[in-house]
Amino acid sequence: MRTPRIFTGQTLAPDQVVELEPGPGQHVARVLRMGPGDPLVLFDGSGGEFPATLQVVDKKRVTVALGERQDREAESPLWIHLGIAVSRGDRMDWVMQKATELGVSAITPLLTERTEVRLAGERGDKKLRHWRQVTISACEQCGRNRLPLLNQPQDTDQWLQATTADCKLVLHHRAHASSLPGNAPASLALLVGPEGGLSAAEIDRAEAAGYQSLSLGPRVLRTETAPLAALAILQARWGDMAQPQQTGSTGLQD
Repeated sequence: MRTPRIFTGQTLAPDQVVELEPGPGQHVARVLRMGPGDPLVLFDGSGGEFPATLQVVDKKRVTVALGERQDREAESPLWIHLGIAVSRGDRMDWVMQKATELGVSAITPLLTERTEVRLAGERGDKKLRHWRQVTISACEQCGRNRLPLLNQPQDTDQWLQATTADCKLVLHHRAHASSLPGNAPASLALLVGPEGGLSAAEIDRAEAAGYQSLSLGPRVLRTETAPLAALAILQARWGDMAQPQQTGSTGLQD
């Protein structure tokens, strides 16, 4: 059985005894139905992880005894900042989850000219908290010990002005056939629009800001499919998805 991995917002240290926050604690006790003496792994998002053992599990609290810190990391050498237009329903959750699994380093939700979802006030704050929990759960599942940076929503022009990277790409299904640069960049910004794509004016402004238009082929991909296809291509080209598995594992999980 795979040892559960749990994120905590507390700063962890070797040989420490910590009480889990209500959310993770209830997950351990009620969902996983774990008990005293069971093993788990804790991480705080700053890198590394701690093998741990459950001490107290009851209705009021869950306490964990930490072992020595392990420096295991699963981060890609390619730093990717994904700017993704906010989409309706659970599509955004899907993109947040899978982009985290694919090793994206930072995510900025974008409010584009064709974005139909509006985020203002408490609704926006609630959405951001929800998306952060989605990325946390994805890190717990996929083995990452560092959370991707999740930024406040921005409009397209804010993104174009503020984002810096060695390589800048904008997905554009109407673009002519294009190819990736030859040299591997250390950092990359990827801009992806909503249903219907970015407007012609937004594409023009992106290209004026140094973004290269990139097509993913002759088929029009949905807004939740396009960024994941692009991330997989980029990680295979310049990141760590093409690296051989030393253990012979495929990396796939049930």
